[in-house]
Amino acid sequence: MEAFFVYSKMKHLIFPVFLLAACATKPDKVDEPPVRRPNMIVIMADDMGYSDLGAYGSEIETPNLDGLAQNGMRFTRFYNAARCCPTRASLLTGMYPHKAGMGAMVSSVKSPLTSGPYQGYLSDSAVTVAERLKQAGYNTYMSGKWHVGERPEHWPRQRGFDRYFGLISGASSYYEILKNQKRVRQMALDDTAWEPPEEGFYMTDAITDYAIKYIRENNAGEPYFLYIAYTAPHWPLHALPEDIAKYKGRYDAGWDSIRLQRFQNMQKLGLADANQQLPGRAITVPEWERQADREDWARRMEVYAAMIDRMDQGIGNIIDAIRARGDLDNTLILFLSDNGGSSESVTSRGLHNSSIPIGARGSYAAYREPWAHVSNTPLKKYKQWVHEGGIATPMIAHWPAVIAPGSFEKTPAHVIDIMATCLDIAGIANPESTQTPSDKTPDGNSLLPVFKNEDFNRSQPIYWEHLGNKAIMVNNWKLVAAKDGPWELYNLDNDRSEQKDLSSEMKTKVDSLNDLYVKWAREVGVR
Repeated sequence: MEAFFVYSKMKHLIFPVFLLAACATKPDKVDEPPVRRPNMIVIMADDMGYSDLGAYGSEIETPNLDGLAQNGMRFTRFYNAARCCPTRASLLTGMYPHKAGMGAMVSSVKSPLTSGPYQGYLSDSAVTVAERLKQAGYNTYMSGKWHVGERPEHWPRQRGFDRYFGLISGASSYYEILKNQKRVRQMALDDTAWEPPEEGFYMTDAITDYAIKYIRENNAGEPYFLYIAYTAPHWPLHALPEDIAKYKGRYDAGWDSIRLQRFQNMQKLGLADANQQLPGRAITVPEWERQADREDWARRMEVYAAMIDRMDQGIGNIIDAIRARGDLDNTLILFLSDNGGSSESVTSRGLHNSSIPIGARGSYAAYREPWAHVSNTPLKKYKQWVHEGGIATPMIAHWPAVIAPGSFEKTPAHVIDIMATCLDIAGIANPESTQTPSDKTPDGNSLLPVFKNEDFNRSQPIYWEHLGNKAIMVNNWKLVAAKDGPWELYNLDNDRSEQKDLSSEMKTKVDSLNDLYVKWAREVGVR
């Protein structure tokens, strides 16, 4: 018997077909082997801006993520929910964060005052993607930052994950759990509180190591869902010396020069139009040459870049672990960030020892607005806002069996779509197709047609609200307002940087989008 190979209709799949010798008896029926359901891995960075990967224009060395992008699909208009907790709630439930109980930030208190859309922990009535996939026979794992429920009854193992390792809480030192913070951070291994060792611990590496552990321990042939939620590059700026050394001097030219360089790279990559102009520096960002402490500022960005670099190294090790098991072609890998670059300062926390270099254990600093402005090139605003700089994320989809390499996708998509996509790929009906729509019906659409290069039509607008910042998007039209500010209207097809407000010229459009937003806000319980 000899074999030859045939390409299937699914891109890049090759399978053997055996020719029987002429003297062999032709069977009446050949039982085909069952098609194995794909593995699915969702990787989320924390506080990383739109242009912080090489594949999106950055000078930061991210060869592993760049490789996934070059051999997969890059979304140019993928959106999150503007901040840590809301985005994580939407990813896990496929709902807008208010419907999942996370319209604002996490709370460790349960009382009548913290219930409903802003209760501060994942709603018990919201079904998670892990719960649905587990019921359908998937093994479910998580490594990393949870941040949607501080109390043990709200931890990952209670929400559908078979195994868990990571940080239950929000921002933390990468070297230790600090006891002198206003709210003590906590880590867990499965259902048990976990303390990092005194020496040799680095959060990013630990998250990577447990992700690889779960991949290697998964029973051969059984599909799995793995959610990897890195804390990098969220403040505090902590990176290993060998990674910081790679970037020594790289940011001495300052934020104006680096921002321009990134924008030019984006134009070369096709992520920005060749005739598009880079918007001027934000009025709240000073001119680099006028800064007296440029060495300190450059150090902050060196450490930030090193944190992303280390995360990328870990992702490379994860890819190697998948490849070693022969699963890379049949594994969907998604990568995104929970919000845009953060302009926050953490000076008021009083945790930074100024005698210790930024990046080392004992330091506690942020890279702040000037560098966040670079991270979000060429977009407007930052984390917490719902202008493009706060909600746009790099989004990479890699699945060799289905996705054509080197493709770009301009269709607007949102983190609420991830659950619907995973269920569709697993062959599970989305709840919206099996029950009467309710306040707990998932809001997203499956992106599987996009991966297959088929028609994709979103039936509903996309909405945002966080801390009074609000927006609605219908195709290329976006109505957006900062807290207590007036509506602004932008056509993102030719004004992605939100520079020309059309609200005064197109009042009818503003009114129609406002009506849709008000209806949605009432439905989900926006305050």
